Amino acid sequence: MTKKIYWAAAIYTILGLLGGLYYRELTKAKDFTGDTQLSIVHTHLLALGTLVFLIVLVLDKVFALSATRSFAPFFWIYHAGMLVTVGGMVVHGTLTVLGKESGAAIAGIAGLGHILLTVAFVLLFVGLHGRIWKPAEKKA
Repeated sequence: MTKKIYWAAAIYTILGLLGGLYYRELTKAKDFTGDTQLSIVHTHLLALGTLVFLIVLVLDKVFALSATRSFAPFFWIYHAGMLVTVGGMVVHGTLTVLGKESGAAIAGIAGLGHILLTVAFVLLFVGLHGRIWKPAEKKA
């Protein structure tokens, strides 16, 4: 699992850099100077993707976090949450740059992504809690 955590961090780094490039090139091509959610895709991917998984990698090395029952659900739900959240941000931001309205559905999808990320963080903390505080042994 350590390799998967490493590759997750590496892939989020690449996606974060590509997100910044997309924002810069699209806004430049369309002479767009206003606010758009594309401006924060880059930082979301780097902070919530790269940095989180680098920290998880260290936690796994120190506490064998990936051996917990909650780790695999955390790992996959987190990726799903990131995909939905960032995907919604890219669609919303692109529509803004193109001068089109994004409907309530886009906001709802982004909200669903944030809910998935919240569930994943709860699972992460459940697994971490179990590794940090071992159950007290029963006295005979």
